Amino acid sequence: MDPTPALIIRDLAKGFPAPAGGRSEVLRIPSLRLRAGEQVALRGESGLGKTTLMHIIAGILVPDAGEVAVGGTVLTGLSEAARDRFRAERLGYVFQTFNLLQGLTALENVALGLAFGRGARPRAALEALDRVGLAGRAHYLPRQLSTGQQQRVAVARALANRPCLILADEPTGNLDAARGRKVIALLRDSAAELGSALLVASHDPEVLDGFGQVLDLAALNQVQAREEEA
Repeated sequence: MDPTPALIIRDLAKGFPAPAGGRSEVLRIPSLRLRAGEQVALRGESGLGKTTLMHIIAGILVPDAGEVAVGGTVLTGLSEAARDRFRAERLGYVFQTFNLLQGLTALENVALGLAFGRGARPRAALEALDRVGLAGRAHYLPRQLSTGQQQRVAVARALANRPCLILADEPTGNLDAARGRKVIALLRDSAAELGSALLVASHDPEVLDGFGQVLDLAALNQVQAREEEA
């Protein structure tokens, strides 16, 4: 297994403009590290900044300060285009809302996720759909798929580039309990098979209880700690 850590965060800070002016700090995380192949759940209730953190790790958002390195590549300081390219080549991201384009087939949605990297690669996209049991639905539009199948397309898109790190933000949030368990099992089995690290953000006790290692965002985030002391 690759000894390079899958994720290193140092002195991360992020805030957003406050309605009354100035900035409202959301995240201040001194340190976070995931080993290659490690599977970790991140506990966090809504409003604590876990989606912001996941977006920063994925390079979708830029922190105000600090450093984020994924698979040995420091994302902070890269241009937006370079971050997009890196995400397409080395990262997998499963969004809570699936983020599928309704006018594209399942195959096209997965291939589009690869297009920002080394090209659309329909074969790799089809292999990813086969991995999640949807090769037979490759040419279906999202509206022709069940909610659980749409989530599996989103998982296939995250796996297609054989990422070093898979992020999943509330991946069971739009699913019933049975389908949620299947998606978590699919993510964990696929990550183990690929040798990818996995970070799943959730507030669902059933999801969290299934992981041997659970990090509490409220404990990691010094902004939260300061608010509790105030």
